[in-house]
Amino acid sequence: MGIMNIRDARIAAEESNLDLVNVAPNAKPPVCRIMDYGKFKYEQSKKEKEARKNQKIITLKEVRMTPNIEEHDFQVKMKNVVKFLSEGDKVKVSVRFRGREITHSSLGQQLLMRLALAIKEDAIVERMPKLEGRQMIMILAPKAQIQTN
Repeated sequence: MGIMNIRDARIAAEESNLDLVNVAPNAKPPVCRIMDYGKFKYEQSKKEKEARKNQKIITLKEVRMTPNIEEHDFQVKMKNVVKFLSEGDKVKVSVRFRGREITHSSLGQQLLMRLALAIKEDAIVERMPKLEGRQMIMILAPKAQIQTN
């Protein structure tokens, strides 16, 4: 309708049984729209609800190992990691050291790096292996998720 006086805009809105809604109050001059405000709020809430429904919530899954894991067990853990990554989740891989195993923490690091190399086409290493207390932790993220961000 173009630039008009506030009083004239209110009268025009009342004549058409609609509301005068201030859309951009900081603009020069302020932008207002004549519309059904209740219907507008309803449609806006429906759009927000639909957007929330389509959102993917990324969770952090954990896979635990020991430094002296057998080959078959390692393969099973690796398949679980690949499955979690394909579902779009991040994976925290931890190697737990018990007793005197902590003196050979390099074995745990080698194990984690072996895992990272085995699944390098599916994941990237978000956090390199790091010793935290009696655990060595590495965090993996799916490659597809990193490319979209």
